[in-house]
Amino acid sequence: MLLASSLLLAATMQAQIQVTVHEADRRIDVTADGKPFTSYIWPTSLEKPVLYPLIAPDGTTVTRGFPLEPRPGERVDHPHHAGLWFNYGNVNGFDFWNNSGAIPAAQKPKMGTVHQGRIVSTKSGKQGEIVTETTWTDGTGTDQLKERTTYIFRAEGNTRTIDRISTLTALRPVTFHDDKEGLLGIRVAHFLESPTEKGGTYNDAQGRPTKVDAGDTSGQTGIYRTSEGITGDKVWSTRGAWCELTGTSPEGKTETIAILDNPANPGFPTYWHARGYGLFAANPLGDHIFDPKAPEHNFTVPQGGTATFRYRILLTSGAPTPDQLNTAEASFAKVK
Repeated sequence: MLLASSLLLAATMQAQIQVTVHEADRRIDVTADGKPFTSYIWPTSLEKPVLYPLIAPDGTTVTRGFPLEPRPGERVDHPHHAGLWFNYGNVNGFDFWNNSGAIPAAQKPKMGTVHQGRIVSTKSGKQGEIVTETTWTDGTGTDQLKERTTYIFRAEGNTRTIDRISTLTALRPVTFHDDKEGLLGIRVAHFLESPTEKGGTYNDAQGRPTKVDAGDTSGQTGIYRTSEGITGDKVWSTRGAWCELTGTSPEGKTETIAILDNPANPGFPTYWHARGYGLFAANPLGDHIFDPKAPEHNFTVPQGGTATFRYRILLTSGAPTPDQLNTAEASFAKVK
């Protein structure tokens, strides 16, 4: 059972997950009972592989289209925010998070890219699975990390679940310096942005500014809530075992994205880098930048050493209660 049975709209069987590889097209498609769920893609226009789009059980797309498939009325800031991704803003001094085609050539040597390596395996069934290997390469062409990630897909009733379990192996001594740009990120659809978002200018760790326009907030309905009971704009820079984002689509449908942290992860419980303009991210490594009273969290992995990060993402057509998410978190906590 993915969540407490009371969360399901009706007693249903788990959906059949089909995983179909189109390697020549740089994508792997995932469906649930024949309906689109998501795709693992590594287009040449992005600097890392992503899951895109994320589609709720009722067919509502809950991720932004830009920069891959721009939609009318969407914000077009932060072109490195695409679908669901995993990288970091300061790995041995190189910025993997902010890299995109918009970075000037003179700054590219300071950036990093996560290169698709190979598809290790795929599996279809009541539980779909993709296992991949990627390489984190800095702007000088030096490989810093090898990543092996298992994606697990399930669907039952009004909830779809993605587990993303990544083991990073250091190819040289690696330090993830305390930074706000990380680690697991989702850029959400316009209707899940905050109705109180006023826009502004946001600087990354290198001081590069990105202007976010205030925009038309009439269709923005997203409200964050954490396991600690914190809601709305106050969620940013706080910690919690889980965080959800709930809103109402233009068609009047209630949709929720929830990210669950795992007690075995470094830095548990994670800080939430959750912005009203649509960035929903879990960052367990930015202690000092989120809380100036906390010491810097410079997370080191020795050459040949490993670090594993486990996250569960729930896509629910509806609004789970805190108790239901606590039950889901307790279940995920058993995954080591």
